Amino acid sequence: MTERLVIEHLYKIFSDRPEPALAMLRAGKCRADVLEKLRHVVGLDDVSLSVPSGAIYMIMGLSGSGKSTLARCINRLHEPSAGRILLDGEDLCALGDKELREVRRNRISMVFQHFALLPNRRVIENVEFGLKLRRMPAAQRRRRAEEVLAVVGLSKWAYHMPHELSGGMRQRVGLARALATEADILIMDEAFSALDPLIRTEMQEELLRLQRTLNKTILFITHDFQEALKLGTRIAIMSEGHVVREGSPQSIVLDPGSDYVAAFTREVDRARLFDARSVMTALSPVWRDSGRILMAASPLGQGPGFVLDAEERVLGVLTGSEMAQARDGRAIPEPDRRFACVSASMRLVDVAHQCGQGSPVGVTDTDGKLIGLLDASQVLARIGAGSGAEVHHA
Repeated sequence: MTERLVIEHLYKIFSDRPEPALAMLRAGKCRADVLEKLRHVVGLDDVSLSVPSGAIYMIMGLSGSGKSTLARCINRLHEPSAGRILLDGEDLCALGDKELREVRRNRISMVFQHFALLPNRRVIENVEFGLKLRRMPAAQRRRRAEEVLAVVGLSKWAYHMPHELSGGMRQRVGLARALATEADILIMDEAFSALDPLIRTEMQEELLRLQRTLNKTILFITHDFQEALKLGTRIAIMSEGHVVREGSPQSIVLDPGSDYVAAFTREVDRARLFDARSVMTALSPVWRDSGRILMAASPLGQGPGFVLDAEERVLGVLTGSEMAQARDGRAIPEPDRRFACVSASMRLVDVAHQCGQGSPVGVTDTDGKLIGLLDASQVLARIGAGSGAEVHHA
């Protein structure tokens, strides 16, 4: 996967003379040391991360962790004190004022927590605003605004004023305005935090729906770990200006790496986070001819197994004794067609009832090919692991 945005050793010191603070941090001193000695606030302390193209990359942390400072450094609303910010290989920190304005107009869009709509302009004029700054012709920008409002389901509200819309609808206008510019990077800074819980959930679903269609590269800032898990392709967790843990949602919950990160994971609904792939047992081919393949969890073919066709799609299942019969070269019995298969991406909350039927449960990839076997005890163990689980330290 191509890395769209790469941040290398980024620092932000809120001072006109950041050099002494940078020297202290690079010598191993912490944020508190700098504040005590120099009275300078450290916003970012040696942050490095990579955002893949097409990802929803979550920056998560408590208040004061540096997550919003990071967002503002990326488009240089805050000027970084040191480090590099590479957008498709181009260092944004090295740009002059003219080039930076072009980046803000064309390549990076932001959606803020408090909507930031122009109250005296109609919805469609708000959506057009960034295009107007680009000096796009009026007819062209109106067409583009209408297209984007249709995408977010607000066509009927195009000529209403912002105060006539609900909070969720106003946030969708803010999202439409950002999407209208067709920017390379969309930064969403606590974009749903001000919304009521029900509207917030609707907006999260709306973003996931849009992402399936538009495949944008999104940097999403949040203090809510459940939101990070629901939306994120990858998550970076910040504390004291550092990135303290980075990885996929499932990997972070399985291995927090510290007590700080583990505190976020204790209340996670693992049944809705983990998928079938995360607990399946890989299968090995035991026997094959021109038309059929036998697959089992054991390379020796011990225990029950699956009979596949030449395309590796399941025809049925065999008991352990029937597998032994086939392994020994005797005729393969007619497979039992009472089996279940689930996709590798299916969440365990949906998988669990399949495992309770008593028949083997296969796991298939996006092409319908068998890639694994589910065991009910493994599914229950993964769902049941929680706050009492040991914290693994990286």
